Amino acid sequence: MFRNLINHANCSPTFIGIWRAKSVQSFKPDPYVATVLNCAMWVLYGVPAVHPDSLLVVTINGTGFAIELLYVTIFVVYSNWGKRKKIGIALLVELIFMLIVTFITLHFFHDTKSRSMIVGILCVVFNIIMYTSPLTVMRQVIRTKSVRYMPFTLSLANFANGVIWCIYALLKFDPYIMIPNGLGALSGAIQLILYATYYRTTNWDNDAKPSELQLPSNSITT
Repeated sequence: MFRNLINHANCSPTFIGIWRAKSVQSFKPDPYVATVLNCAMWVLYGVPAVHPDSLLVVTINGTGFAIELLYVTIFVVYSNWGKRKKIGIALLVELIFMLIVTFITLHFFHDTKSRSMIVGILCVVFNIIMYTSPLTVMRQVIRTKSVRYMPFTLSLANFANGVIWCIYALLKFDPYIMIPNGLGALSGAIQLILYATYYRTTNWDNDAKPSELQLPSNSITT
């Protein structure tokens, strides 16, 4: 649980920097907007009416949902009108989608086994989408031979978090948690490999410290 919260907290320097610069600079909101939906889906998965005895899932992802909304709000405040419009449309689509999924799950499926299966499958799908969101940044790392926007601590936390949740999923025999976290561990491993490969060719700006990356600070996964 605490490692997941650390994952979200690791992104705070990014937004402190955005607040100080009064600009989102080269950062993209896509991973954070994707993580909002991811957290919301896992909260739905963990509620007793869908998947009993999942208090840990709800607690972690509920906290992550609140943190990600704060991050997205900061992005909106310091973005231009074009980016604000895109973020607003994306959040509206996510809200409508969550309402539809919740309604269908609770009204057309009448036992927790079927409800957890439907929501669990959707969670896996959106976790995969969330894991693909940093691919543009990884391509940027390879193209520029710079890991300035991919900090080591966040990549390491993502990798370790994925491994730990994989172990949890094996103990609980929960494939819906196992599949996305396996992908999260793989994603974190690739990030670490890229960091090790391009660290020496990185041109650090100002204080010679890497800025935080546009990588998702994941909830139950990564």
